[in-house]
Amino acid sequence: MELNQLKKMPSSQEDFDTPQELLNITTERVTTFLNNYYPDNLNFGNGSFTISSGSTQVMIVIRPFTATETCVELISNLVTGAQINEELLRFLLNKNAELHFGSFGLLFDGTITFSYSLTGSCIDENQFLTALQSVAIIADHYDDIIVEMAGGKRASDIVDSLE
Repeated sequence: MELNQLKKMPSSQEDFDTPQELLNITTERVTTFLNNYYPDNLNFGNGSFTISSGSTQVMIVIRPFTATETCVELISNLVTGAQINEELLRFLLNKNAELHFGSFGLLFDGTITFSYSLTGSCIDENQFLTALQSVAIIADHYDDIIVEMAGGKRASDIVDSLE
């Protein structure tokens, strides 16, 4: 199956089912990129990976999207246990409007995240690395600011406490 197939608008559930072959091709590409630039990455063997950068970690997850497309999600859990209040939420929403790539989010347990998604069928090395480095730099910068504003622990604080 060619990744550069002509895209069509989905019209049924079958049009949303991503073939395993597409997921495998995207995973192979991402694996190559990560091994070339982040040889210490953790590969969980199921289309998900983690890299460490500064005080943060970035998870890379290959997900189904449509019958002709995959999704590559780059996610960093910035701060866990912060005091979620209106000031912090306004800060995060304002930053979402300012930043070029990605956005802040809030998980069900109050963990503050930063994430960015790319389509995977035509992903190239430069596109992937730019997105990955952007997520890592933004997460590493803002985790300190968020902890100062609202308390909580950065990813590196949690890892350090486990050692």
